[in-house]
Amino acid sequence: MKTLLKLTVLLISLSAWSQEVEIKVEQLSPSIYMLEGRGGNIGLFESSDYLVMIDSQFANISETIKAKIKTISDKPIAFLINTHMHGDHTGGNANFKNQGAQIIAHENVYLKLKEQQKIEALPKIGYTEQMNLYELDETLLILHVDNAHTDGDSVIYFVNQDILHMGDTYFANRYPYIDIANGGSIDGYLKAHQDVIALITDETKIIPGHGQISSKKELEAYTAILVEIKNRIQAELDKGKSEDEVASDQTLTAKYDNPMGNFFINPERLKRSIYQSLAQKKTKS
Repeated sequence: MKTLLKLTVLLISLSAWSQEVEIKVEQLSPSIYMLEGRGGNIGLFESSDYLVMIDSQFANISETIKAKIKTISDKPIAFLINTHMHGDHTGGNANFKNQGAQIIAHENVYLKLKEQQKIEALPKIGYTEQMNLYELDETLLILHVDNAHTDGDSVIYFVNQDILHMGDTYFANRYPYIDIANGGSIDGYLKAHQDVIALITDETKIIPGHGQISSKKELEAYTAILVEIKNRIQAELDKGKSEDEVASDQTLTAKYDNPMGNFFINPERLKRSIYQSLAQKKTKS
C-alpha cells in the first residue's frame, strides 16, 4: 500500500512537471527585463544589436523561454551569464549555447559543471573576481561574492540603469538555500549582502534568484532577519546544543516563519544549514 501511494505521488509530481510552464515578463527599464518561469529568475538585457541573458532555468523549457524572448526582441542572445552552478539556473545552457550564446561564469561554476560531466553546458568565458561587459549606454559589472550561496556566485549590476541581479544570494521574502556542500556559508551569504548594499543606491531595483523584484530597503530588512537568526543559532551552538536540538527549537525562527518558511527552505532546513555552517567555522578556528 505504501509503495502504491509513493508511486501515485511520483506520477502526480511528474505530470505537474511536464505541464506547460508560463513565462511571465516584467519590464524594469527600457532595456532590462525579468523572466519568471520554472527555476531561477532570468534577467534579460537588450543592447543595440544583441541580447544578454542571465541564467537559463531548465532544459525542458528552453523553447518556451526562447519563444517568450522573441516577443521582446528578435536580436540574438550573444552572452549567457550564469549566476552559479545549480541546474535551475544552468539547465538550459546547452540549448542557448547551440544557438551562439557565449556562456560567462565564475571559474568555480566551470569546474563544478565539468566535474558533473555537463560538458555541453560549460561556460566559454570564466573570471575570478570581477569582469565588465561594455555597451555604449550601459556597463554590466559582474562580481564574484565568495562562499555565499555556493563558492561560485556572481551578482550582475547594470550600472547606468541601477538594476542588480543577485542570483541565489538573495531569495526575496523567503528563507535562503545555503549550499554548504558546494561552498556556501552563512557568513559569506551575509557578506554578499553587505557588499551589495554598499554598492547600490536607494533606487536600485533588485532581481532575486527567486521571488519578486525588491529594493535596497527590503534587502536590508532581509539581511537583518538573517543576522538575528544566525546570532540566535550561534548562541545555542556556544551552549553546546546539538544540530537536532537547534533544528527542533521553533522559537529561533518563529516570528519569521510565515511567510518566509513556506517555500523550498522550511524553518528546519534553514536552522540546519546555518548550524552546519557555524559548526564548520568553529572546527576550522
